[in-house]
Amino acid sequence: MQNVVKRVGLAAFASSVALPAMAADVVIGVPNWPSVLATAHVLKVAIEENLGLEVELQNGTNPVVFEAMDSGAMHVHPEVWLPNQQNLYQTYVEEKGTVKRNPNFVAGDQGMCVTKGTAERTGIESLADLTDPDMAANFDTDGDGMGEIWIGAAGWASTNVEKIRARSYGYDATMTLKEMDETLALAEVDNAVAQDGNIVFFCYTPHHMFSLHELIQLKEPAYDEAQWNVIQPTDDPDWLEKSSAPVAWNTANLVIHYATALEESQPAAAAMIANVDLDTETVSAMTYALVVEKADPAEFAATWVAENSDRVDGWLQ
Repeated sequence: MQNVVKRVGLAAFASSVALPAMAADVVIGVPNWPSVLATAHVLKVAIEENLGLEVELQNGTNPVVFEAMDSGAMHVHPEVWLPNQQNLYQTYVEEKGTVKRNPNFVAGDQGMCVTKGTAERTGIESLADLTDPDMAANFDTDGDGMGEIWIGAAGWASTNVEKIRARSYGYDATMTLKEMDETLALAEVDNAVAQDGNIVFFCYTPHHMFSLHELIQLKEPAYDEAQWNVIQPTDDPDWLEKSSAPVAWNTANLVIHYATALEESQPAAAAMIANVDLDTETVSAMTYALVVEKADPAEFAATWVAENSDRVDGWLQ
């Protein structure tokens, strides 16, 4: 009974007095898409098991993670998409110097896809085809006279770019631009395939969706830097009106970034983060394990690090 009283008293004391929080040695920011979640857990296990440090994962949008790396509240962003996050890169890496990038990268592609069945039923071949009201009608599921197209999740820089691209091509007048969580959007793709329904949606690699379904990326004019004028909402309130991008995306680089201050507070962790080297096939397999096979992220990461010890050792050199 005495021990119970002591425990209750301590709890009451703790609730009445602001005790300092115990911060982790390394805090990794985790935005809301599958591949970044997989990489974040792998980095956490690799750092904890090899360096003996405490690592915490915290959810956050891209701007939040960059701002936190700038202030020291977070230390790592596991997967920055460039040029998607070019405005954040320019601010925190090039101008302020409070964030650094790993020199290695995973190549990625972005665009709009349809299922093979959709292409066969509708005859759609290019993204510009969606400007035709008759073509757009093939994607009208609610009878409002507008087709629907998933352009990404809220908070993704690519979602804003897809708004720009829709306006530039002109299919914002024929298609409703849907923003929703990726899990829900991909469930709609699964359902469309199962019911022989038509669907068009934002797609990118590396991603497990290409292992699940036969997908066709819609054709577009090749990327042209002179025509790619993309401004993000964080840079200008009139970003949409001032932007234009009537061409395909350039090849993306997926790059780990980390707080410059980590080199002082945890130099061994900073050195490891700067050496991490992944590839498209590896990241795709990671996301497939988490999303399709429903693997627990922490358990998957522990197994992956154990089975790829030579690779992880290379990060520690």
